[in-house]
Amino acid sequence: MTDGTGTIVRPTRVRYFIIALIFVITSLNYADRATFSIAGSAASDELGLNAVQMGFILSAFAWSYAAAQIPGGALLDRFGTRWIYIAAIGTWSVFTAIQGFAGFFFGATVVTQLFVMRFLVGLCEAPSFPGNARIVAAWFPAHERGTASAIFNSAQYFSLVAFAPLMGWIVHTTSWRAVFFVMGGLGLLAMVAFSAFIRDPVKHKWANQAEIDLIREGGGLVELDSQNRKGSEPTFTWHNVRQLLTSRMMIGVYLGQYCINVLTYFFVTWFPIYLVKDRGFDILQAGFVAAVPALCGFAGGIVGGLISDRILARTGSITLARKAPLLGGMLLASLIMAAVYIDSQWGVVAIMSLAFFGKGVASLGWAVMSDVAPRKLAGLAGGVFNTFGNTAGIVTPIVVGILVARGGSFDTALVFVGAHCLLTIVAYFVIVQKLERLELVA
Repeated sequence: MTDGTGTIVRPTRVRYFIIALIFVITSLNYADRATFSIAGSAASDELGLNAVQMGFILSAFAWSYAAAQIPGGALLDRFGTRWIYIAAIGTWSVFTAIQGFAGFFFGATVVTQLFVMRFLVGLCEAPSFPGNARIVAAWFPAHERGTASAIFNSAQYFSLVAFAPLMGWIVHTTSWRAVFFVMGGLGLLAMVAFSAFIRDPVKHKWANQAEIDLIREGGGLVELDSQNRKGSEPTFTWHNVRQLLTSRMMIGVYLGQYCINVLTYFFVTWFPIYLVKDRGFDILQAGFVAAVPALCGFAGGIVGGLISDRILARTGSITLARKAPLLGGMLLASLIMAAVYIDSQWGVVAIMSLAFFGKGVASLGWAVMSDVAPRKLAGLAGGVFNTFGNTAGIVTPIVVGILVARGGSFDTALVFVGAHCLLTIVAYFVIVQKLERLELVA
């Protein structure tokens, strides 16, 4: 692109700053989900909680998070990403902090108190990932979306790299309650940062016309929020939802995300407790040890996104570019079942690290959603996608808690998690066929 004098104007790179900020905020998002998994061992001792009660408390987040995905996506489509996301960050941070007062409220058992507060955190976090997908759809051309989506999705791993040691140290040096106060405060700072810097590309004062044109020509929806505000028709209609739920391609993608998230939710709920209860680490060690497979998952996420975008650049096939990393990654992730047969503490850490590296490589679901979601239903389609995916957050903590209570160890729980890695492959290679943007029928 040239200016009026014929000088070549290079595109700015504001989109890279945007995805970096979303990465940080999503890391905090996942850290707030994982607070009780780090504080849970100490909290259960103080509050007298058993494994089944812990399972229900750990699942509370996902009950509301999954249920609120479709309404959250519809709100994003109707009112735009910015204000809905700002409200979400502020409210989930407040409810995170309030969990530190569990046991001091009258009129309900401590299990009920913790369940309700984690339920409210999940309710408020519901627009976050559909919002991330909308931001990527607005700020990135198609050939960069795999990497961009992998970056924000890999925040789930980096979150424990950065915050598990911090939260473990806080529990060790102060109390488990302080974890919630600290993480809630950090979330409020993230809300301020988001409100200051997130805009549509066409409205961002740092993005020049060359970058906006680059994004637009590559398929980016640079006026996504602005266009949605101009329309008066709501995106949430049963006709629209029916089209999403009757598409074979979308059903396979939804099932695949559910199966991948079984592994995700094991990691952010039970994994640190598994290290303490089943593998003999103390809480401070568990905080640092949990960071090792998390770091591998983060690396895998970046590698998966880069591989996917490179395949897309060479072949032009969205289907091949998204499915190939998923196949290799899920086969590697299924190695989590091998931990059943390993006695060494560090052997278990090594096999978990390989599994989470594979899971990271395969975590391209949000890139897929940016590729296939109907243009006018980016938020709603992402909400339905995340509803299915986060049903795993209801099922996994409860099932793992029951399996641990009945078997006295995590062996059958690890088999349960690993089997879902293989089912993910079935979803994408048997049910999903060609990946392409879904066209709506009027």
